[in-house]
Amino acid sequence: MPADPLHRAGNPQRSTTSQPPSGSGASAIEVRRSARRRRTVSAYREGDRTVVLIPARMSEAEEQRWVTVMLDKLAAQENKRVLGDTELSERAARLSELYFDGRARPTSVRWVTNQNTRWGSCTPAEGSIRLSHRLQGMPEYVVDYVLVHELAHLLVPGHGADFWRLLEAYPRTERARGYLEGVVAADRLPHLPAARGE
Repeated sequence: MPADPLHRAGNPQRSTTSQPPSGSGASAIEVRRSARRRRTVSAYREGDRTVVLIPARMSEAEEQRWVTVMLDKLAAQENKRVLGDTELSERAARLSELYFDGRARPTSVRWVTNQNTRWGSCTPAEGSIRLSHRLQGMPEYVVDYVLVHELAHLLVPGHGADFWRLLEAYPRTERARGYLEGVVAADRLPHLPAARGE
Protein backbone atom coordinates (compact mmCIF):
# COMPACT_ATOMS: atom_id res chain seq x y z
CA MET A 1 0.00 0.00 0.00
CA PRO A 2 1.51 3.41 -0.94
CA ALA A 3 2.41 5.72 1.91
CA ASP A 4 -0.03 8.48 2.70
CA PRO A 5 1.76 11.71 1.62
CA LEU A 6 0.35 13.65 4.57
CA HIS A 7 1.69 11.11 7.07
CA ARG A 8 5.24 10.63 5.77
CA ALA A 9 8.07 11.61 8.10
CA GLY A 10 8.55 15.35 8.05
CA ASN A 11 5.10 15.97 6.55
CA PRO A 12 2.51 15.98 9.39
CA GLN A 13 -1.19 16.66 9.10
CA ARG A 14 -1.94 20.27 8.22
CA SER A 15 -2.95 22.31 11.24
CA THR A 16 -4.00 25.95 11.45
CA THR A 17 -4.67 28.11 14.48
CA SER A 18 -6.88 31.18 14.53
CA GLN A 19 -8.66 33.46 16.94
CA PRO A 20 -12.24 32.41 17.73
CA PRO A 21 -15.37 34.45 17.11
CA SER A 22 -16.05 36.79 20.01
CA GLY A 23 -17.84 35.16 22.90
CA SER A 24 -16.93 31.56 22.03
CA GLY A 25 -15.16 31.04 25.36
CA ALA A 26 -11.84 29.79 23.93
CA SER A 27 -8.71 31.83 23.28
CA ALA A 28 -7.76 30.03 20.05
CA ILE A 29 -9.11 27.53 17.56
CA GLU A 30 -6.81 24.91 16.07
CA VAL A 31 -8.06 23.15 12.93
CA ARG A 32 -6.35 19.84 12.22
CA ARG A 33 -6.85 18.30 8.78
CA SER A 34 -6.42 14.58 8.26
CA ALA A 35 -6.34 12.52 5.04
CA ARG A 36 -7.57 9.52 7.02
CA ARG A 37 -10.70 11.33 8.13
CA ARG A 38 -13.28 11.00 5.34
CA ARG A 39 -16.57 12.46 6.56
CA THR A 40 -16.62 13.06 10.27
CA VAL A 41 -15.85 16.29 12.04
CA SER A 42 -15.16 16.44 15.76
CA ALA A 43 -14.00 18.97 18.31
CA TYR A 44 -12.78 19.12 21.89
CA ARG A 45 -11.30 21.60 24.36
CA GLU A 46 -7.60 21.38 25.12
CA GLY A 47 -6.85 23.88 27.87
CA ASP A 48 -7.83 27.32 26.56
CA ARG A 49 -7.79 26.09 22.95
CA THR A 50 -10.50 24.41 20.88
CA VAL A 51 -9.28 21.69 18.52
CA VAL A 52 -11.46 20.91 15.47
CA LEU A 53 -10.64 17.77 13.46
CA ILE A 54 -11.77 17.79 9.80
CA PRO A 55 -11.12 15.83 6.58
CA ALA A 56 -8.16 17.16 4.56
CA ARG A 57 -10.30 17.54 1.40
CA MET A 58 -12.59 20.21 2.89
CA SER A 59 -12.59 23.66 1.31
CA GLU A 60 -11.86 26.77 3.37
CA ALA A 61 -15.58 27.69 3.30
CA GLU A 62 -16.57 24.23 4.58
CA GLU A 63 -13.90 24.51 7.26
CA GLN A 64 -15.30 27.84 8.49
CA ARG A 65 -18.86 26.48 8.50
CA TRP A 66 -17.86 23.37 10.45
CA VAL A 67 -15.79 25.34 12.97
CA THR A 68 -18.87 27.46 13.72
CA VAL A 69 -21.10 24.37 14.01
CA MET A 70 -18.65 22.59 16.31
CA LEU A 71 -18.16 25.65 18.54
CA ASP A 72 -21.94 25.82 18.97
CA LYS A 73 -22.13 22.09 19.77
CA LEU A 74 -19.37 22.33 22.36
CA ALA A 75 -21.00 25.38 23.94
CA ALA A 76 -24.35 23.57 24.12
CA GLN A 77 -22.72 20.53 25.75
CA GLU A 78 -20.96 22.73 28.29
CA ASN A 79 -24.21 24.59 28.91
CA LYS A 80 -26.15 21.42 29.79
CA ARG A 81 -25.81 22.24 33.47
CA VAL A 82 -28.97 24.21 34.08
CA LEU A 83 -28.55 27.60 35.68
CA GLY A 84 -30.80 28.15 38.68
CA ASP A 85 -32.88 31.29 39.07
CA THR A 86 -30.23 32.86 41.33
CA GLU A 87 -27.50 32.28 38.74
CA LEU A 88 -29.80 33.58 36.02
CA SER A 89 -30.35 36.79 38.03
CA GLU A 90 -26.60 37.20 38.53
CA ARG A 91 -26.03 36.68 34.81
CA ALA A 92 -28.68 39.31 33.98
CA ALA A 93 -26.97 41.79 36.34
CA ARG A 94 -23.59 41.19 34.61
CA LEU A 95 -25.15 41.63 31.16
CA SER A 96 -26.87 44.84 32.27
CA GLU A 97 -23.54 46.22 33.49
CA LEU A 98 -21.78 45.16 30.30
CA TYR A 99 -24.29 46.39 27.72
CA PHE A 100 -26.48 48.97 29.48
CA ASP A 101 -24.15 50.49 32.11
CA GLY A 102 -26.25 48.78 34.80
CA ARG A 103 -29.37 50.83 33.96
CA ALA A 104 -31.59 47.75 33.43
CA ARG A 105 -32.32 46.46 36.94
CA PRO A 106 -34.77 43.57 37.04
CA THR A 107 -36.46 42.76 40.35
CA SER A 108 -36.65 39.07 39.40
CA VAL A 109 -35.28 36.79 36.68
CA ARG A 110 -36.49 33.21 36.54
CA TRP A 111 -37.13 30.17 34.36
CA VAL A 112 -40.75 29.31 33.56
CA THR A 113 -42.35 26.27 31.94
CA ASN A 114 -45.51 27.93 30.61
CA GLN A 115 -43.92 29.84 27.70
CA ASN A 116 -44.07 27.62 24.66
CA THR A 117 -44.45 30.30 21.98
CA ARG A 118 -41.98 32.86 23.39
CA TRP A 119 -38.35 32.60 24.42
CA GLY A 120 -38.69 35.25 27.09
CA SER A 121 -41.00 37.88 28.48
CA CYS A 122 -40.75 40.98 30.58
CA THR A 123 -43.14 43.06 32.67
CA PRO A 124 -41.46 46.49 32.86
CA ALA A 125 -43.89 47.84 35.51
CA GLU A 126 -42.85 45.02 37.86
CA GLY A 127 -39.27 44.67 36.62
CA SER A 128 -39.72 40.92 36.18
CA ILE A 129 -38.10 38.79 33.47
CA ARG A 130 -39.10 35.23 32.62
CA LEU A 131 -37.18 32.88 30.31
CA SER A 132 -38.66 29.79 28.71
CA HIS A 133 -37.28 26.49 30.00
CA ARG A 134 -36.80 25.56 26.31
CA LEU A 135 -33.65 27.74 26.32
CA GLN A 136 -31.97 25.46 28.84
CA GLY A 137 -29.10 23.61 27.17
CA MET A 138 -28.84 26.06 24.25
CA PRO A 139 -25.51 27.82 23.64
CA GLU A 140 -24.59 30.47 26.19
CA TYR A 141 -24.66 33.31 23.65
CA VAL A 142 -28.30 32.46 22.80
CA VAL A 143 -29.42 32.57 26.45
CA ASP A 144 -27.47 35.81 26.86
CA TYR A 145 -29.21 37.30 23.81
CA VAL A 146 -32.66 36.54 25.23
CA LEU A 147 -31.63 38.02 28.59
CA VAL A 148 -30.25 41.16 26.90
CA HIS A 149 -33.45 41.42 24.82
CA GLU A 150 -35.62 41.31 27.94
CA LEU A 151 -33.31 43.67 29.86
CA ALA A 152 -33.65 46.16 26.99
CA HIS A 153 -37.44 46.04 27.50
CA LEU A 154 -36.92 47.36 31.03
CA LEU A 155 -35.47 50.47 29.38
CA VAL A 156 -37.63 50.64 26.23
CA PRO A 157 -40.99 48.85 26.07
CA GLY A 158 -42.06 47.67 22.62
CA HIS A 159 -39.97 46.85 19.56
CA GLY A 160 -39.43 50.28 18.02
CA ALA A 161 -36.24 51.74 16.57
CA ASP A 162 -34.93 52.82 20.01
CA PHE A 163 -35.28 49.25 21.28
CA TRP A 164 -33.34 47.73 18.34
CA ARG A 165 -30.63 50.39 18.72
CA LEU A 166 -30.16 49.25 22.32
CA LEU A 167 -29.76 45.64 21.17
CA GLU A 168 -26.96 46.63 18.78
CA ALA A 169 -24.72 46.69 21.87
CA TYR A 170 -24.86 42.88 22.05
CA PRO A 171 -22.42 41.66 19.34
CA ARG A 172 -24.04 38.27 18.72
CA THR A 173 -27.62 39.45 18.23
CA GLU A 174 -27.92 38.34 14.59
CA ARG A 175 -26.28 34.99 15.21
CA ALA A 176 -28.50 34.24 18.22
CA ARG A 177 -31.63 35.27 16.31
CA GLY A 178 -30.58 32.97 13.46
CA TYR A 179 -30.07 30.11 15.90
CA LEU A 180 -33.53 30.59 17.44
CA GLU A 181 -35.14 30.89 13.99
CA GLY A 182 -33.48 27.59 13.07
CA VAL A 183 -34.89 25.92 16.18
CA VAL A 184 -38.39 27.17 15.33
CA ALA A 185 -38.04 26.02 11.70
CA ALA A 186 -36.84 22.57 12.78
CA ASP A 187 -39.86 22.21 15.08
CA ARG A 188 -42.14 22.88 12.10
CA LEU A 189 -40.61 20.16 9.91
CA PRO A 190 -42.80 17.10 9.45
CA HIS A 191 -41.70 14.20 11.60
CA LEU A 192 -41.47 10.95 9.66
CA PRO A 193 -43.05 7.92 11.29
CA ALA A 194 -40.56 5.42 12.71
CA ALA A 195 -39.78 2.37 10.58
CA ARG A 196 -41.31 -0.91 11.70
CA GLY A 197 -39.32 -2.71 14.33
CA GLU A 198 -37.86 0.49 15.80
